[in-house]
Amino acid sequence: MISTQPDTRISIAELVPDNYKAMIRLDGSVNLAPGLRDLVYLRASQINGCAYCVDQHSRDLRKGGESERRVFAVGAWRESPLFSDRERAAFAVSEAITRLPQAGLPDHVYEAAREHFDDEELAQLIAACVVINAWNRIAVSTHMLPPD
Repeated sequence: MISTQPDTRISIAELVPDNYKAMIRLDGSVNLAPGLRDLVYLRASQINGCAYCVDQHSRDLRKGGESERRVFAVGAWRESPLFSDRERAAFAVSEAITRLPQAGLPDHVYEAAREHFDDEELAQLIAACVVINAWNRIAVSTHMLPPD
């Protein structure tokens, strides 16, 4: 059987440790409930095709007590009855920022999120989307692999 898994490339953590530490500090500054943060991180990572982050945040969700059923349903959140309106709003923001259209975060997505998040929470949600997209770009471009 031929492996289609790419070889790991350079290590950002080793080669530019100040940048990597800054990413860790930025990630640590996100102040969303861990379950919601990991749901948002998982959805963005699925869109970006980041195997490392999909694995990491799926495991983090399970460790935090999230059911397998909900973790498996994240990719189909629109059709799934398993998520609250607040979580749906967070997924919509995450998808819009991850796929950032030329017009930016659409007004209808932003306004729908405001129904479920106060200004500070919405700012944290936007920051979380920025952070996970940065992590995804590091992991995908360097071929980071999930642990065995």
